[in-house]
Amino acid sequence: MHHPTKREIGQHFLFGFHGHHVSDDIRTLICDYYLGNVILMKRNVQSIAQVQALVTDLQRLAKEAGHERPLMIGIDQENGLVSAFSSTAHADAGTQFPGAMALAATGSVQLAEQVSAASGAEMRLAGINWAYSPVADVNNDPRNPVIGVRSFGDDPQDVSRYVQAVSRGLTSAGIAPSAKHFPGHGNTHTDSHLSLPVIEATRESLDATELPPFKALIDSGVASIMTGHMALPLITGDATPASLSRAVTTDLLRDALGFRGVIVTDCLEMDAVAATAGVAPGAVRALQAGADVVMICHRFDRHLAALNATYDAVRAGVLPAAALAESGRRIAAMKDAFTGGWDAVLGAKLDAGQVRRLKTDNALLGTQAYARTVAPLRPLRPGALPLAKAGHAVLFTPRVQSINPAVDDNEGALRDAAGRLRNTAGPSYEALSKSLAAHVPVHHIVYAPGDTVVPSDQEKIRGASSLVFAVRNAFEAGAWQIDYLRAVVQDGVVAPEKLVLVTTCAPYDLMNLDMSEVKDVPCLATFEFTVPAMAALADVLFGVSEAKGTLPVGKA
Repeated sequence: MHHPTKREIGQHFLFGFHGHHVSDDIRTLICDYYLGNVILMKRNVQSIAQVQALVTDLQRLAKEAGHERPLMIGIDQENGLVSAFSSTAHADAGTQFPGAMALAATGSVQLAEQVSAASGAEMRLAGINWAYSPVADVNNDPRNPVIGVRSFGDDPQDVSRYVQAVSRGLTSAGIAPSAKHFPGHGNTHTDSHLSLPVIEATRESLDATELPPFKALIDSGVASIMTGHMALPLITGDATPASLSRAVTTDLLRDALGFRGVIVTDCLEMDAVAATAGVAPGAVRALQAGADVVMICHRFDRHLAALNATYDAVRAGVLPAAALAESGRRIAAMKDAFTGGWDAVLGAKLDAGQVRRLKTDNALLGTQAYARTVAPLRPLRPGALPLAKAGHAVLFTPRVQSINPAVDDNEGALRDAAGRLRNTAGPSYEALSKSLAAHVPVHHIVYAPGDTVVPSDQEKIRGASSLVFAVRNAFEAGAWQIDYLRAVVQDGVVAPEKLVLVTTCAPYDLMNLDMSEVKDVPCLATFEFTVPAMAALADVLFGVSEAKGTLPVGKA
């Protein structure tokens, strides 16, 4: 590649790599191809100190290779179920905070900003300067398998208030926010990781529902916006994904809405693009459409193919060098605003005491925030809660297969060693059992499709003082969970007067439950199955706190 052209092209890509240390692949990309932006994923994170050392090494490579500006170091940190920087398994990683719908359930925009600033402060200590958050999608399809509780709700104005709060919080901590997934991924029940969603939306309907949160963010100066992989045939005239469409990226986002910041695509290795346009051709098409930065998270061969395809496109004149240079100036401006320059990124020393103090403060904030998230799906009958601290409780949790790569696995390896889809919520439900066991002895039943209750479990159920029945994604492929509930109630195995129902992800699972036998049973929503969310649920069930949350969806 011609040297100046190679330098320019490298700034327009955002690549991931594997491991907790600098890999040969990422070294090659930074040093030989002038890669200007790196995305870290959960696979790269062990602790704040480890990430800070890794990022410093990456920045030093860039400096020694002759980069004009430091790298943007990004991470998928929405909080809640998509928290690549957080870990409840590694105490030294980032703090786990509530995600979007859980925060919206608290009713506090101020808390959303506070949590985002706190999370941003931890990322900044580790050398991260770009977060792919907030989720600005309005979740107006209850069947949505990919957004769901990652959204702040189904009301465009409410979502607008919360995404602005998150953007302010991150920006105040020195983190460039990236609002996603433009022009809106809420009105679909197709996961773009797996195939191309088609949204039959007119410009008028986009203006009414999907676009208000993005408009609000643009008006408040958000640093970057991520385009999504969904087809909008009534806007583009064909099945081109929004991320590859000039009608969406340039005509709508850049020209009609007046966005002047950096446009980054979602990962092109998602099948909505990889299985249609292809990753390398898709990279060229995204840049032609007006994207500034193209994200490719996983494979080195695809990184090289995309870089070479882009070079060929510039040399052939189908990707104008002048347009690429103009786009590059937007990237440079973001780097100037959020990296702090070479002295800042290479001179940073991690203060272990500062990290400990921040983590202590943030752990308290996280606990306080989660305590406000648990919401009743309907008014609780008098005396329904707290549960009795006597006898024993029986906990029912589903063996749920993954349906959402974004939520369940940042590696994309959703199968166990035998090739079966994993029970991705298993550890969280084990944590719930332990949290309940702090109050009463617990008998934990993991139910699966087609299960019946064995005699030994029936004895435990009949002798229990309380029964907690949890569901997760109990619709379409997961509807068997409701079938199981119906069977154990109608067969007389489970006594409704002892029962509490809990939806541990999307609240829709129980919002329209048509079962007369449980019409007076307490129904609670936690909006996520993270370990602290399960601890907050246990506290509500046994009276340590109250279910003060409100539903951010279904208000109409």
